[in-house]
Amino acid sequence: MSVQNVFRNAFRGFDANNLDFNTAGNWPYGIKAIWFLVVIIALGAAGYHLHIKDLQTKLEQEIAKEPELKHQYQSKAYQVANLEALKRQMEDVEETFAELLKQLPTDTEVPGLLEDITEIGQNSGLNFDVISLAPEKKVKFYIELPINISVKGSYHQLGEFVSGIAALPRIVTVHDFSIKPISDNGDLSMSLSARTYRYDDES
Repeated sequence: MSVQNVFRNAFRGFDANNLDFNTAGNWPYGIKAIWFLVVIIALGAAGYHLHIKDLQTKLEQEIAKEPELKHQYQSKAYQVANLEALKRQMEDVEETFAELLKQLPTDTEVPGLLEDITEIGQNSGLNFDVISLAPEKKVKFYIELPINISVKGSYHQLGEFVSGIAALPRIVTVHDFSIKPISDNGDLSMSLSARTYRYDDES
């Protein structure tokens, strides 16, 4: 059988003007083969288009990340270039922090601190009415230790006393001043809260 006859048999009885998909099962096998190829090509094209679109979306996402990645790279490159300087800076900070911690009294040092404050007041010529610890107050990474003080003396004696407290090697701050006259000869009564601080090991 010639190729021409095979081709005629493959398309025998097919009329393009009366194309009916409801009778696709009765189409000549040549038309079925062409339609099958068209469907395969269409599906392949659709799949390829969707795949390319997905890749395009991923590419755009990666491009959008580029500025942030460049910023991170520059930041890390700067840190690497200045690593030794940063290490020295960290060591300096740790040394400073250690020095500050030394200025914070421990529980066992608080009685000695009270003795130092009492001695400063007595050397200034003051008379103590009250010097006592108030309840501790926890603040962030340290504990605040208030000391209630009430003394009597002259204006200059009170000033010398406050200056002496400020000169202590331990960190002591003075708050809540209250000064009032108690006699005609210039004697004054002063109440204040001296606060020292202890590092909170638990924090």
